[in-house]
Amino acid sequence: MSRTCYFTGKKPRSGKKIARRGIAKKSGGIGLKTTGITTRRFIPNLQTVKIIENGTVKRVRVSAKYLKTGRVQKAPKRTWKRPETAQDQSVQPVAPQTPTA
Repeated sequence: MSRTCYFTGKKPRSGKKIARRGIAKKSGGIGLKTTGITTRRFIPNLQTVKIIENGTVKRVRVSAKYLKTGRVQKAPKRTWKRPETAQDQSVQPVAPQTPTA
C-alpha cells in the first residue's frame, strides 16, 4: 500500500532542512548564517480506516486532515459472534485410563 491518501491524493513531498548559526539581527546579532542544507521528506499523516464504498467494506489510507472534515463514512463495528453449537457443549475432555494387571 503506497503512502497516498485515498481521497485527496496527498503523498510525500520533498523539501530541505536548513542548518543555521548565529544570532538574528532583530535580537542584536549580525544575522544568521547558513551552514548546511540537507534534503528531507514531508510525509502526510495517514490513518488506515475501514470505509463503505458501493456497499462493500474496504480498508484504505486516509489523511487525518480529511478524516476531521467528517466526509468519510466509516464502516460499522462488527458485532457478529460464533454461534454456540451442541457439539461444542457435549464434548468434554476424558482422562486417560491406566492399564490394570
